[in-house]
Amino acid sequence: MTSEGDVEVLTMKELLETGVHFGHRTRKWNPKMARYIFTERKGIHIIDLEQTVDMFKRAYYVVRDRVAAGGEVLFVGTKKQVQPTIAEEAQRCGAHFVNRRWLGGTLTNFPTIKYSIERMKKLEAMVEDGTVEHMPNKEASKLRRELSKLQRNLDGLRHMERRPDVLYIIDPDVELNAVHEANLLGIPVIAIVDTNCNPDPIDYLIPGNDDAIKATKLITARIADAVLEGREGRQDAPEGPTKAAEVAVPAGEPAADESALLQTLAVEEAGEVVEGGA
Repeated sequence: MTSEGDVEVLTMKELLETGVHFGHRTRKWNPKMARYIFTERKGIHIIDLEQTVDMFKRAYYVVRDRVAAGGEVLFVGTKKQVQPTIAEEAQRCGAHFVNRRWLGGTLTNFPTIKYSIERMKKLEAMVEDGTVEHMPNKEASKLRRELSKLQRNLDGLRHMERRPDVLYIIDPDVELNAVHEANLLGIPVIAIVDTNCNPDPIDYLIPGNDDAIKATKLITARIADAVLEGREGRQDAPEGPTKAAEVAVPAGEPAADESALLQTLAVEEAGEVVEGGA
């Protein structure tokens, strides 16, 4: 398995370029996120990216090592602007995903969800082999509508044979039911948490902008990279995950004075965005 010192998993520059540092307007904030806020500029909270970098490293290594040990990851994000990213990155790394609607009981009542998945596969087979074509029009139409609904909600779960070992979520306030079910079952939750969210139910939070497409794409793509690295690790390091992975720091991290400069640039950029009507 690749050691933590070989590559940077995420840089301050990348976070700035994609706008991860932009939080919500100050009037919409959750006070529990105060510790992750760097400053406020003209009504917008600026997220402390030094913490984001450090906390993302931990989340990255948790995903990588869980997957290396044989675990599965479920990507969850149903907001319209993140739906394509969730599907694309989950498919790229071979993870499961929910990007349309979280069905109640997806985790806590998985046998029922599993039954629905099998039903979807059965209907797909019926369409493929032409069985549906020989049915009365009314019955065939009903089956096609049922299949369309099942595919819309369960397509990303079609290969999930058991409950996942980790959940990766964009915006835990929107995905409250998914977070709740994972908490009940003791499944670790990794999430992009914006300044308006409650961080308490999240095991590995990543402070950041959960609305901007570029920001969520960047972080989600790197989580997918962690999954891919973990899959490689199943062959390269059969001994299992390394405990030190959660606290190790990759080489190439900006020096303290450089990080401070980048944070200052983030504040100045926030001011320009607000003045521009963002």
